[in-house]
Amino acid sequence: MRFLIDTNILLRAVQPSHPMHLLAVRAVETLLVRGESLAVAVQNMAEFWNAATRPVGQNGFGFTIEEAQEELGRLERYFQILSENAASYVAWKKLVITHGVSGVQVHDARLVAVMKTYAIPQIVTFNIADFVRFSGIEAVHPQSIK
Repeated sequence: MRFLIDTNILLRAVQPSHPMHLLAVRAVETLLVRGESLAVAVQNMAEFWNAATRPVGQNGFGFTIEEAQEELGRLERYFQILSENAASYVAWKKLVITHGVSGVQVHDARLVAVMKTYAIPQIVTFNIADFVRFSGIEAVHPQSIK
């Protein structure tokens, strides 16, 4: 089965001191051992870069460009990178109109649009509630991956 990996999983995986670090790492490792196909959207990588390079005082990790580049390289070895295209735009537009999505949740709708475009049924995320409104996909908490 194919899974999209949400940005919050990527961020926790590179933050060893975070309480959710082991849960994020174990979930990804379990899926890889099972032979599952794991993907991220370009959006996930941009969000990762944003948080990684943002100063610690502004709720970021404070990584240098070189450190962020190194982490991106590691992620690229484990996940297929999916781009957006005209079909994902059409899917996104339909989602935001149908579900009345506004504000910051438009980013979640973009991920769902990519999932629908690439026929990915599940997203691994700590934020299950962000995806409940969307039919045809399942949000999976890392804790439920065994």
